[in-house]
Amino acid sequence: MKDTLKHRGMRNKLAEIVEAKGITDKKVLEAIKTIPRHLFLDSGFEDHAYQDKAFPIGADQTISQPYTVAFQTELLQVKPNDKILEIGTGSGYQTAVLLHLKARVYTIERQQELFKKTKLFFTKMGYRPKKMIFGDGYKGLPEDAPFDGIIVTAGAPEVPKALMSQLKVGGRLVIPVGEDEQVMTLFVRKSEKEFEKRELGAFRFVPLLEDKN
Repeated sequence: MKDTLKHRGMRNKLAEIVEAKGITDKKVLEAIKTIPRHLFLDSGFEDHAYQDKAFPIGADQTISQPYTVAFQTELLQVKPNDKILEIGTGSGYQTAVLLHLKARVYTIERQQELFKKTKLFFTKMGYRPKKMIFGDGYKGLPEDAPFDGIIVTAGAPEVPKALMSQLKVGGRLVIPVGEDEQVMTLFVRKSEKEFEKRELGAFRFVPLLEDKN
């Protein structure tokens, strides 16, 4: 599959849709315009790549809706060289957005089939996360903590304590919390003991499963 002018046109349109829904971060919109989302889906589904909706990618997982990716990324307030932990690599699209923002990305995927597929894809595309790990995202990555930002791309019934503890003071955790429907939640670490919490509306994600490996 190639990336053509037509694809670029579709991406520009997608960025406009996402902007119209309230995304204001220019760098995030630029990432949506730049990253060839159709390459993250199987070639038969190319037509779905630039619609603002989630789409199945195998192993009972989905590639998140572009608006959701943009929304979560905007909440993270990524600066170049920030150390970001991503829980749920999935198709790798969110990872690519973070890399576009020049973050150092550590990403964890618990579905082996998806992990292998995305790892190969990253190599082919020249995407270079700092670490790509097959494992349980609930535990985070203590050996590489603390992080400037942590992004969870699956719904969590509650907020994993391990992730809270791996955040730098001043760091931000963006996580969808809830069982069937999730509330997008932002935690900002104010001090060793203190977190500020904001709830930012309802979303739907596949569940974040604990100890499934």
